[in-house]
Parts: sequence; structure tokens; C-alpha cells
Amino acid sequence: MNLLYVFGLILAVRLASVFVVKTYYVPDEYWQSLEVAHKLTFGYGYLTWEWVQGIRSYVYPLLIAGLYKVLALLHLDSVQLLVLLPRILQATLTAYSDYRFYVWTGKRKWALFLILVPWFWFYTGSRTLANTLEASLTTIALSYFPWYGEGTAYLWPAAICCFLRPTAAVIWLPLSIYHLRKSRQSPVELILKRFLAIGLLVAGLGIAIDSYWHGQLVVTPYEFLKYNIFNNIGSFYGSHPWHWYFTVGLPTVLGINTLPFIYGIMETVRKSEKFEVSKQLLITILLTLVVLSTVEHKEFRFVSPLLPLCLYVTVEALSRWSYRASSTMLWCTAFVILLGNALPAWYLSTVHQKGPIDLMPKLRDIAQEYRDEREQRANILFLMPCHSTPFYSHIHENVTMRFLTCEPNLKHQENFKDEADRFYESPNHWLNSHIPIHPRTALPTHVVLFDSLTEKIGDFLSNYKLLHSIEHAEHRQLRTGRAIQVYQRLLKGEENAFNRDQQLPSEQDVESLLSNERFN
Repeated sequence: MNLLYVFGLILAVRLASVFVVKTYYVPDEYWQSLEVAHKLTFGYGYLTWEWVQGIRSYVYPLLIAGLYKVLALLHLDSVQLLVLLPRILQATLTAYSDYRFYVWTGKRKWALFLILVPWFWFYTGSRTLANTLEASLTTIALSYFPWYGEGTAYLWPAAICCFLRPTAAVIWLPLSIYHLRKSRQSPVELILKRFLAIGLLVAGLGIAIDSYWHGQLVVTPYEFLKYNIFNNIGSFYGSHPWHWYFTVGLPTVLGINTLPFIYGIMETVRKSEKFEVSKQLLITILLTLVVLSTVEHKEFRFVSPLLPLCLYVTVEALSRWSYRASSTMLWCTAFVILLGNALPAWYLSTVHQKGPIDLMPKLRDIAQEYRDEREQRANILFLMPCHSTPFYSHIHENVTMRFLTCEPNLKHQENFKDEADRFYESPNHWLNSHIPIHPRTALPTHVVLFDSLTEKIGDFLSNYKLLHSIEHAEHRQLRTGRAIQVYQRLLKGEENAFNRDQQLPSEQDVESLLSNERFN
């Protein structure tokens, strides 16, 4: 198959995902990349505690900041391009890594098919997540790994990967040992002239970049490990049982591909002499899952770098099976895999948690156009779980915005509760303590919240009118809801017209407003 055609097909799919995927996944997609780049380029924005403590590397945000700077110099820094171009950049890198996967697996049809259809990779492959970058770099490095010959080109993307995400070393340590054992070159020479030289060069450059932008000497991989692993700060954001990656995490990321992957495992174990690469990859997958399982805080995206390893095992097994399978069986298998991936990809990319993305254009219009009776610009208060939406990168207006913070207990205080927890424990008490209500112009001009909170702060919202109600999810949860609501402060003279006998919107009112929003 023509390689240019293959790359064009892969690129088309990845670029399509930029425009199809319109839902919210995790805060880091924005707060650890776009928001940082926006502040670097335009001088205003918000940096989370990770950047204050120096546990994040500036390397990835600087790539995006470079795009932003070019747009600013050309006076093309519209918010649409600020949101779109970084995703196109990541999608292009993902497409190249997918192409390298195809080459690595021997240019097999199953390889092209299986790298294009996984629901999780379609869902995250164009998102500006460090985990997506890590998965792409891992795939590229694996494709240059000397499985059947000699070479050290893979060390460059592997070293970059380990610097940006130190947990990636768990993948590359067993593979590096495998390389040293099978190589005909002297292990000492390889370590000194290649491993150490490339590692020190990448680390030195990374430390220089991070130290410059953090304003002090900082080794971000060490700080990352110190806070997230040694001090177990990650458990503040949730913990899971030790077996979660084995029973939930990896099977969910693989989706229906779990079934052919299990078949690949069985074939590799039964005929290990014929599946040398798959055997080594399975050892790496197992060791990585075991190590990651020792950390309390677990997320699906943390195992995304294992996706190319799992898919290689699957490709090799299915390719050998295809020689003895009937044409009908081949087409049926491909159809089931395609359908099993397409359904979750469609639902999660277009329906589930789309509220924050649909919200931002409305807030952008408010930030650009709103003026109160004193000609003051908008002042927006987010009464939501912290980082529930993008921030300045999606508004690109220097207006006042505040959200409930959720910084971990860095000072080891007893009975510590973050601001978001304190608010949800007693919303009205928090509002009375933190938000002045007299004069009315001291109130935020706009309040953004989930509909599950509306009735609990009814007295506070009596100073506001409902402006937008945006569909978000199918079910209410403890701190989120079915809809995101935007309230606007009543202007002088509006209270008599609007507030007379006013009641908070009922569920029927919200349903009606949602229908109108849907068709407008």
C-alpha cells in the first residue's frame, strides 16, 4: 500500500477528530497546556499550583505558546484559532505516530485498521494532553527500537518522553535492558556513548528551559516524582484499589479490543518462540501495570501509552490468524471491532459532558460585549467543582474570573479542606463569607453553576436572572448536573420587573430552555 496514501488517510482521520470531538474529558487538557501557553503569550491567565511548585515542564506549553505568538504577530489571535490550532498540532503529531506504528508492525492491514479504530485514541488523540503527547512519543520510539538489528534512534523520543512524564521510565527501563542484552555492541559502550549522552543532553536542555521559565533552578521530573509519588499528593484527587488498572483501567481504554488482545496474549504465551517482540511487550505491559498499581491515584489516561504495545500484540496475533480464517470470518471480526469502537467514540465525543465546551462561546460573548450600569466589564464567578471548564484560553478577554480552587494539602494541615470542599459543605455560608452583596454592583456580574446547585443558593440567585441553560450530561451527580446554567446580575431597575414574585426556574423551565438552546 502506498505510504503517502496511508499517511494521508491517517491524517484525515486525526484531523476529523479535531472537529468531531466536542466534549470535556479532564481539566489537564486545558489547565496544563492551553492556559499556561495563553499566560506565557498574552500575559494574563491562571497557573495552577503545579506550576507554582515547579512539578510541570514548560516544554509542551511552549510549543503551543509558539503558535499563539505567531498568531498574535499576524493579528490572527481569534479565540477560534487559539482553540483549534493546538489541537491540529497534536492531531498531526498523533497521525505521524500512527503512521510509525503502521511501519513498525510490518505495514500490515490489521495494523492500519487497529490504529485507526480504537475509541479511546480517537477520543483523546487530538486533545492537548501531556498523556497524548506521551503516547505519541512512545509509539514513535517503539517504531525505531532495534527489535531485529542495531540502532539507538529510539532513545531521543524515549528520553523526551521520560523527561516530560517521568512515569514513562517504567516502560523504557525493561525495554532498554532488553536492548542491552540482545545488542552485539558492548553494553558499557552503549550506556556511556548513547544512553547517558542522549539522556544527559535531553535532561540538560529540559532543565534549562524549565529553570528559565520557572525563574529558578528546577528539575521538574524530580519535583513531579516528589509530589505525586513520594508524597502521594495525587491521592488527594481520588484513589482506586490496587487492581483497578487490571480490572477496569486498561480494559476500558482498549474497549472491545480487549477481546483480540486477550487472544494475542494466549497466542504469545503458547508460541512464545514465534512472538518474540510480543513477548517482550507483554512483559513491559505487565511490569508497567504493576508499578502504576502501587500509586493510589489512577486514571484511564495514565495507561494510554500502553495502547500501542497492546495493539502490536493484537496485530501480530490477528495477522497470523487471518491466514487460516475465512473471508466471512475476517469481515465479521473487523465489523464487530469497528462497531464496538464507533459507538463509544461517538457518544463520548459528541454527547457526554459537552456542556463546558458549549458554554465557553457564550461566556466569550459576555466577556466581549457585556457592560453594567457603570460601564464595567463582566466579572464571572464559577460555582462549580474546580477546573470544570476551560478558562482564559477559550475566552481571550482580560476580564475578572474566579473559580473554586482545589489545591492539595501542601502544608500538611490537620483537618484540611480545599476551597471547593468548604463551599459544597455549606454553599450559603461560603457565599456570605466571600461574596459582598451590598452594594449590588459589588456582586459578580455573572455566575456559572450546575443546575444541581440552583435550589441550594436560591437567596443568592434572587439577585440574578437565568441567561443560559446548557445541556451537559444525562444524570445529575453530587456536585455536577444535567445542565450548566449562566446567571446574569440584575441591572438597576430590573429588580422590580423581574424579581416580583420571582421563583427559581423549575426542572420544566430548564427543560424548556434547554430545548430552545438546542435549536437556536
